[in-house]
Amino acid sequence: MKRTVAVITSLIVFAGGCSATSQTKYAAIYGSGSRTLVVATGSPGELGLLEALGEAFADKAETRVLWYNAGSGESLELLHRKEVDVVMVHAPQAEQIAVGQGWAVKRTLVGSNEFYIVGPADDPAGVRSASTAAQAYRKIAEQKAKFLSRADDSGTHKREMAIWRQAGIDPEGLWYIPTHEFMMATLLRANAQNGYFMTDNSTWIVGKKNTPHLRLLFKGDPVLVNVYHALCQPVGATPGAEIAGEFVGFLASEEAQQIIRTYGIEEYGQPLYRDAKESRQFE
Repeated sequence: MKRTVAVITSLIVFAGGCSATSQTKYAAIYGSGSRTLVVATGSPGELGLLEALGEAFADKAETRVLWYNAGSGESLELLHRKEVDVVMVHAPQAEQIAVGQGWAVKRTLVGSNEFYIVGPADDPAGVRSASTAAQAYRKIAEQKAKFLSRADDSGTHKREMAIWRQAGIDPEGLWYIPTHEFMMATLLRANAQNGYFMTDNSTWIVGKKNTPHLRLLFKGDPVLVNVYHALCQPVGATPGAEIAGEFVGFLASEEAQQIIRTYGIEEYGQPLYRDAKESRQFE
């Protein structure tokens, strides 16, 4: 999909759709309309899906879409602080708390992908033979094989920690390597350090050509399904809250769902995400 708006890394811009702060760093701006919408998300932004959705929405809504690159935990915190208008996240328990407390509304299923456990080609921990994700983690811990963790309170990190709890393990030691980086950066570090990592399949499809030392070793456990929802500000909470409600409605539309279910096919020969209809079974 042709990209018509350049990515602007670490650009400081005026946050017209956001009341709590006048200046913030954004990763990109899509569209050039008179209205402003601030969106926080992680991998869908890094991999270009937000750009495809943001440009389609901006064209019809006369809106500038400003992307704040943040994992699910940080995205929800930004929403709580009224520094963004809408988020696309994969942290179901935290999302439900946000809605229950009233500072997030319109929780809407957007789509899903799934996590893969990738690691060294020779698989020193024997992850290939695991029957569950928890068993794979136990094998890694028993061998004290290098495991890289985003350690950033992202949806990925939350899921990782849930699996460690299932495995009955509190990961610590030199073998357990926190990166405090985003998904692609951590995947590349796992390749460089010949370590294990739990990545989403979307990032793996895009990044595997740059990770020659890694192999897909485990997938398929239902605990690894990764469901995304959009949540936005209540009306009146931020200047962009009304537009945010429109954007969430757009994400549920057939136009947006067609973008989601086909995104990646042209470039990678397979979709990077499932649409909401296919994802509903995993909620």
